[in-house]
Amino acid sequence: MYPPSPWHLRGQLHLSVFVVPRRALPPLPAGLRPLTVAGRALVGAAWVTYEPGGTLHYRELLAAVLTRPLRTTIMDIWVDSPESRDGGRALWAIPKDLAELTVAPPEAGAAGIARAEISPGRRLPGRWPTPLSLAQSDRNIVVRTPVRGTGALRHTDISWHIDRTGPLGYLADRRPLLSLTFADFRLTFGR
Repeated sequence: MYPPSPWHLRGQLHLSVFVVPRRALPPLPAGLRPLTVAGRALVGAAWVTYEPGGTLHYRELLAAVLTRPLRTTIMDIWVDSPESRDGGRALWAIPKDLAELTVAPPEAGAAGIARAEISPGRRLPGRWPTPLSLAQSDRNIVVRTPVRGTGALRHTDISWHIDRTGPLGYLADRRPLLSLTFADFRLTFGR
């Protein structure tokens, strides 16, 4: 079983943003199109630790793309919690799969998928909002989910090591445009 929506989550998110040619992206489900400029899309890859004190606590590795209209679509995602996998699929059409994950800077890893060295830097002043609209597809119906919250921002260095033959192979050998940590976040996921 999984908790009902909304989920109130807290934790740490380490994100890199990549510029990826549209032709290199995996196909998106019906009704979802990547937002591109000059044939390139922005893809975010993130390691997330959801900590105790929220609805669930677990770890996650994901890759998401900006889509039209301006929303985010998760293309690939792994969690180490069956409750998160089942709830994400049933409540929001997020294609979560299970994997063994470690996310404890300075290292993060998922066997056969990716690993990274994470070095969070100086914190920016204040807490920053996270207005986000997620768009996923469930049997050709687009499911929209609001995500709201705040957290501290830190510039971060993340060195990615992605298996070229694995599911995130489209990000292998690419350098991030930018990386950051969304620290001590508090999010409300869903309505």
